Amino acid sequence: MKILLLYATEFGYKTTIKTLLDFPDIEEDKSYKEIQLAFIQVEKEDEENIIPLEKKLIKNLKWIVKKNSTNKIVLHSFAHLSESKADPVVTKEFFNAVEKRLSNSGFEVFQTPFGYFLDLKLEAPGFSTARVFKSI
Repeated sequence: MKILLLYATEFGYKTTIKTLLDFPDIEEDKSYKEIQLAFIQVEKEDEENIIPLEKKLIKNLKWIVKKNSTNKIVLHSFAHLSESKADPVVTKEFFNAVEKRLSNSGFEVFQTPFGYFLDLKLEAPGFSTARVFKSI
């Protein structure tokens, strides 16, 4: 699993092109302030170890939101961090499980529409924990 963690003072997106036909049709235009972004790629080899990776991801997310003094997280499937890609259904179920666990821990958690290209608006400050890449 690869994760790119970006802290944003402002983040917004608008759905553009649907890439996965088996997922719901969504037209959405949203924006957030003072939010932690998690661009996540679940890789094919992760499918066999999904539960331990869920725990590692949550641990990393809890650490970074504390460092960046926010309680809000956006989970975004970003299938451009590696050439290896997990099955889309596995990835979406993984995102839903992570969202549920983080929400149950008191975080505000959002997901970008799954299976879409998005127009993005991003303002990110320039300090060390505003941009973190991890391979877990």
